[in-house]
Amino acid sequence: MSGQRVANRLAILGIGLIGSSLALAARRHGLVGEIVGCARSPETRRTALDLGIVDAATGDPAEAAADADIVVFATPLSAYPALAEAVSPVLKAESIVTDVGSVKQSVIRDIGPFVPDHVHFVPGHPVAGTEKSGPEAGFAELFEDRWTILTPPPGTDRDAIARITALWQGVGAMVEEMDPRHHDRVLGITSHLPHLIAYTIVSTASDLEGDERQEVIKFAAGGFRDFTRIAGSDPVMWRDIFLNNRDAVLEILQRFNEDITALQRAIRWGEGEVLAERFDRARQIRRGVIEAHQAGSFDPREPEKAAPAASDPQAPSRSGNEGER
Repeated sequence: MSGQRVANRLAILGIGLIGSSLALAARRHGLVGEIVGCARSPETRRTALDLGIVDAATGDPAEAAADADIVVFATPLSAYPALAEAVSPVLKAESIVTDVGSVKQSVIRDIGPFVPDHVHFVPGHPVAGTEKSGPEAGFAELFEDRWTILTPPPGTDRDAIARITALWQGVGAMVEEMDPRHHDRVLGITSHLPHLIAYTIVSTASDLEGDERQEVIKFAAGGFRDFTRIAGSDPVMWRDIFLNNRDAVLEILQRFNEDITALQRAIRWGEGEVLAERFDRARQIRRGVIEAHQAGSFDPREPEKAAPAASDPQAPSRSGNEGER
């Protein structure tokens, strides 16, 4: 796949999994000219340069954003306000500010006030990732056949939206526009709640006594392995996601607690038909996910993570989202 160039200079603030994958994919498909990365760590900058992810790297966000046609925020959400304030004075006319954050109302709140009138603002969220982090984790195929959701504020220039759409489509993603509040509710249940559950289950295992804890690790079955994979995601990134989407997460968590209580009651009273009905509904959702070709992203550099046979409930799944930003 290749596309028309959408930017002569692309600035990526944050060279982790998502930022590095976007840079690699944009370069592969000829979508941009120069790619400038920004990272606080000198080691991260050296790695990004050594791997050919970026053409130049700096620790100064203003230096990276100067003269950029598109500026992508790809750090944990808590860094957005300071970054936005730093780059605001150097953003050139008709440039576009976008991001990859997993919570969109907070992004509009934290970046929006710093976007000058002569600059366009198109928040975005690629729903893709793995549990890995850092520039060496990036790979150009990450976004292929995955959704990217754009949440432009009312009145956003349509040409700017079209350019960001072209960027994501150019790296293989499917693109949809969505209201930011609706986005946060949807992702609250499809991404944020599963991560919260995974962190809780793995944390419960870590609190067991020594011998029992070691046996949990030693005899981990497929389900627990999947939870540990999800729980292996960047803790700073996920801390920021939960704090910035707290209303949606708390609402969905309350509904989840009610469902857990109902299942607890069914197990206590031996209500097998209730359990079977709930499990069948869950199975139908899984089939729908597979039919929609959203069963999991994977890193092509690791062929052992190919999808298991559906008949093997203990087989490990593909490495899937969401080390998403």
